Amino acid sequence: MAEAGQGLCGLRILVVEDNFLVAEDLRELLSRHGCDVVGPVPRVEQGLGLLAERELDGAVLDINLGAETCFPIAAALQERRVPFLFLTGYSDRLFIPSSFLEVPMLSKPIDEPRLVSAARQVFR
Repeated sequence: MAEAGQGLCGLRILVVEDNFLVAEDLRELLSRHGCDVVGPVPRVEQGLGLLAERELDGAVLDINLGAETCFPIAAALQERRVPFLFLTGYSDRLFIPSSFLEVPMLSKPIDEPRLVSAARQVFR
């Protein structure tokens, strides 16, 4: 893992986002801040596959992935003690399982300074 003083440089971050344009924005933003972006992928099965194949320092998960949610990936990350944060277009936390209520949640559209700040706090 990269040293804390280097910001996000060298961190391997999984991105799970089903909207292509948002996924590409996230990939570009995180890459610009020195992350090695894994993905992005739009579906749970693909995210779980990358999680099984790669060592990760963190993940950014869109909660709503069309007909599914990211919660199976979140559970696998939690089991492996890999930190993550949620992205969502919704403001209500009522649909989030109790085991994930403490996970930081950022709203869409993505605010770059807020995402970078949250990533530094969560992934360190």
